[in-house]
Amino acid sequence: MDYDSVADELYALRPEEFTAARASAMASARTAGDRELAGRIGALRKPSLAAWVSNLLVRNSPGEVEPLLRLGESLRQAHQDLDGAQLRELSRRQHALIRALSLQARQLAKEAGHPIGEGVQREVENTLHAVLADPEAARAWAGGRLTKPLDAAVGFPAVAAGARPQRPAPAPAPSRRPDRKTGEQRRRRLDRAREEAEAAERELRELRDEAVAAGRAAEEAKRQVDALQRHVEELTGELERIRGEHQQARFAERTARERARTADRRVREAGRKAATAAAQLERLTSSDA
Repeated sequence: MDYDSVADELYALRPEEFTAARASAMASARTAGDRELAGRIGALRKPSLAAWVSNLLVRNSPGEVEPLLRLGESLRQAHQDLDGAQLRELSRRQHALIRALSLQARQLAKEAGHPIGEGVQREVENTLHAVLADPEAARAWAGGRLTKPLDAAVGFPAVAAGARPQRPAPAPAPSRRPDRKTGEQRRRRLDRAREEAEAAERELRELRDEAVAAGRAAEEAKRQVDALQRHVEELTGELERIRGEHQQARFAERTARERARTADRRVREAGRKAATAAAQLERLTSSDA
């Protein structure tokens, strides 16, 4: 058992199977004496539905991973070079590929028994946009172990059909835009904080449910142990009683055998006496005649 193989197995499971499988893997690691591994496994977070679908796409369509990663590299390079023509071409490819992949992910989720709605599909598409815009997001997605959808709030700037990105734009006039931008960033941070708080609350509820289930299982196991202990005690008492009866029976057997031997000896002695008496009687009878 090693961390990577366990993590890959867990994130390949359906969301409702994750928590129980993680607890089982932790128990196996503890049984093997590897408390560090058990701790690392316990730190693995259950994926949201959108994250699970994104992981499902990576695992079930490995041939689609590399084209998306290459497209992201090309898009980032084109933005860096301010190549308008290349950006427009890559942008068309971007929208077509992301739409195709999100539909494919939706179909995979349906086949796996978890049909998704438009909201989850949008989260999957946002994740794919983030993969194109951010190399770190791309590496995380390609690993197939996402726990929540990736944030695509910071993406590529739009490239209009008549734009000339080769020429630097003039400095913007003073306005209230920075304030609005700051407010937008704060809103996004607040949304992320809320999502993380909700995820933490869900995780806490899951852990509490696990603890309650484990407590019930422990109580049931204790009841079974107590019942078996009582049964053992009953069987032990029965065994002692049978042993006593067995000893008594053996003693009675020895006594009976001894009495039988004594009786046989007395019969033989009586037989000899009877034979002697008969012979004496016969002699006396003969002499009188």
